[in-house]
Amino acid sequence: MGNENNQNQDKEPNSTKLKYVKLGFHYLISNALYLFLVPLTMALSHLSVEDFIHLFHHIKLNLVVVILCTMLAFFLATFYFMSRPKQVYLLDFACYKPDSSLICKRETFIKKTRLVGVFTEESLAFQKKILERSGYGEKTYVCKALLDLPVRNLCLEEARKEAEMVIFGAVDQLLAKTGVKSKDIGILVLNCSLLNPTPSLSAMVVNRYKLRGNISCYNLSGMGCSAGLVSIDLAKRLLQIRPNSYALVVSMESLTLAGYDGNTRSMLIPNCLFRMGAAAILLTNRSSDRHCSKYQLVHALRTHKGADDRGYNCVFQKEDINNRLGVALSKDLLPVAGEGGRAVLDELEKSLGLSEWHMEPSRMTLYRFGNTSSSSLWYELAYTEAKGRIKKGDRAWQIAFGSGFKCNSVVWRALRTINSANEKHNPWIDEIDSFPVHVPEVAPIDC
Repeated sequence: MGNENNQNQDKEPNSTKLKYVKLGFHYLISNALYLFLVPLTMALSHLSVEDFIHLFHHIKLNLVVVILCTMLAFFLATFYFMSRPKQVYLLDFACYKPDSSLICKRETFIKKTRLVGVFTEESLAFQKKILERSGYGEKTYVCKALLDLPVRNLCLEEARKEAEMVIFGAVDQLLAKTGVKSKDIGILVLNCSLLNPTPSLSAMVVNRYKLRGNISCYNLSGMGCSAGLVSIDLAKRLLQIRPNSYALVVSMESLTLAGYDGNTRSMLIPNCLFRMGAAAILLTNRSSDRHCSKYQLVHALRTHKGADDRGYNCVFQKEDINNRLGVALSKDLLPVAGEGGRAVLDELEKSLGLSEWHMEPSRMTLYRFGNTSSSSLWYELAYTEAKGRIKKGDRAWQIAFGSGFKCNSVVWRALRTINSANEKHNPWIDEIDSFPVHVPEVAPIDC
């Protein structure tokens, strides 16, 4: 054990040194033009006006020098504009709002959970306790298969139907809002953690909207609630190398096959917390679209703690002792992320020194729509827009945690003031005047 610890200690300084070497090399390459111009600028700063006049007359009399200087200036200007990273804009986004027939009250959820017939009284009491402290209201949504009595049709076909409903619902709305034609979309990134069929969900989108054959198409799975921002970062990187392109990002989670029907406590929590939803986002690098875009992507940062065993195991899909599949949340999730659900918001508010006003969109989204996994961030931004809080020049910070364990964040700058009266397809717009509401620490369920 002693030798192993010494070896690990020896490796850490080396890895740290290598990290800084890489950062230094990246900085050198990224700023090569500026580093070249610094000594040139310093040299020119020592010249007097007479020196410049003399140099001009010398160049004017030497055609070769004139041509070379012109070519050099053209080369430097071209290199500068070609090496600059392309600006990425968020044209618009859409959040899917399910039909009211799919609303599941907390009391209904507990009653249907009891009727499944596989949970012990202790497990039922535990799930009720979790839901009472979840911060959820009475209008969150679940898939149709989970509302049926008795619960049935928990199969791949039903899971596909659920995916089609939420994905197509969000994308249809987005295309209607932006007026962009599907054939103009050159990049597609879709993320869903627990449903990974063949053909993929991204292929399903390509088929439905008849996207072009040379589309750059990606399907991300197993990355948890933070996968939506991973998708944004991937789309941004692709837009850096594909000029004049649109990138469609779709974030969703499937409930049909994600339920756990065992009695291991750590695996029961996801049953109580996840709800149905999806978001579709359209990004562009076309400068002509800047005037009609809502936001400009300022910064994207991804931090992965998967090298740490506690971080890697804190959210883990596995079978229990009875071979029943589910997602386990370990006790290490507390020090790594602050806990699941509502407690994450409490921990963020405390750690970052945020006010209730800052946390309001997140708490109200949790209350109204529940945890819709990677799409939750977009319901939160939609809430902020519906409240008329987005002004030109404002910055919005999206931050998400996910299995692995990872923390991803994105910063947007508003390119224009968002008029809530024009946000007709916003999922909050019909009821925004009734928010915010008071959410008690514990809301008892009578059943």
